[in-house]
Amino acid sequence: MPSISKKGQRMPASPIRKLVPFAEAAKKRGTKVLHLNIGQPDIPTPQVALDAIRHIDLKVVEYSHSAGIESYRKGLAAYYAKHDISITHEDVLITTGGSEALLFGMMACFDPGDELIIPEPFYANYNSFAMSAGITVVPVRSGIETGFALPPISEFKKLITAKTKGILICNPGNPTGYLYSRAELETLRDIVKEHDLYLFSDEVYREFCYDGAQHESAMTLAGIEENVVMVDSVSKRYSMCGARIGAFITRSRDLMATALKFAQARLSPPTFGQIASEAALNTPDSYFTEVIGEYLERRNVLVDGLNTIPGVICAKPKGAFYCVAELPIDDSDAFCQWLLEKFEHKGHTVMMAPATGFYAQPDPGRRQVRLAYVLEQDKLRLAVECLQEALRAYPGSATSVATAQAAH
Repeated sequence: MPSISKKGQRMPASPIRKLVPFAEAAKKRGTKVLHLNIGQPDIPTPQVALDAIRHIDLKVVEYSHSAGIESYRKGLAAYYAKHDISITHEDVLITTGGSEALLFGMMACFDPGDELIIPEPFYANYNSFAMSAGITVVPVRSGIETGFALPPISEFKKLITAKTKGILICNPGNPTGYLYSRAELETLRDIVKEHDLYLFSDEVYREFCYDGAQHESAMTLAGIEENVVMVDSVSKRYSMCGARIGAFITRSRDLMATALKFAQARLSPPTFGQIASEAALNTPDSYFTEVIGEYLERRNVLVDGLNTIPGVICAKPKGAFYCVAELPIDDSDAFCQWLLEKFEHKGHTVMMAPATGFYAQPDPGRRQVRLAYVLEQDKLRLAVECLQEALRAYPGSATSVATAQAAH
């Protein structure tokens, strides 16, 4: 057999999914697994979207336009107008999830060897997309001690070289839940303008902001209108992860024409997903009021609970539905696997994502995990209880070591 490509060998395994075989084995043993590893909400999909799928009356499931169904793109432009984002449907290209939007953007904007600056920790798949496109990821570190705030402008400027082509942010952030302020976005705008860079802004969690905070879009930044690429998706907004519908958005005619060539190569985005997503635009505001309220309560249950555990540090997120916690352990990969292989409490265990995969290099995330508060509040309370007991029992935790020393 011929050898596997070097690119394939370098492709990182997903920290979100790589422990699935251990979770499946735990379930076969009869252990119930509390899935906090992945952002798969248990919130019901809007009824209008489900009804649109049920009532599809097509004789042939045809390809759509490569850029997506025009009426849906016009509907999205109207949706963005409600959020003070002024675009036309010609600025929107519908993609197979936000993932494809990111990949199209990287392929259209970057050449192999170009550099992309990303505040870390960042969404793990950014590494995979960048590797697929031959891009070099240059991380700029944000820390749990500041709640993962945007690093100072001086830290960005230190990293800019002749190969730097862009900056990528996720706002609100996955995995940290950090929400960028207007001042922080304007800082990025100044860097982008000074060095003529692209600014990629992943805004798929726009609706989910807490404590009175408001989302600010990079699309509203003056002076870099054609430098901004916005990535969006219906997956989390409408709890429609399986629809696989996203959007690539830019005001640059040249960039849109280039991205469309990649879209034409894959022919079209999913027809049924587009039909459901267009219908979802009619979701009543009351849906989001209820969902945001539920996520806020879940956030408080999980984060407040985590911070009661000795040695655990968890910043309170302002948006999305994730948090990063630092634990008193030796290795987050080993701990997360141990939870699934060796531990149970009241017939349950917890599945989390090791934070090693959310950094460009694994060491900064060695004692951190990402948790998604996408389960009911009682299950989150049980997850916190399980985690507290696990830290007492895990051989590589500071808690268990201290207990053993006290026993002697």
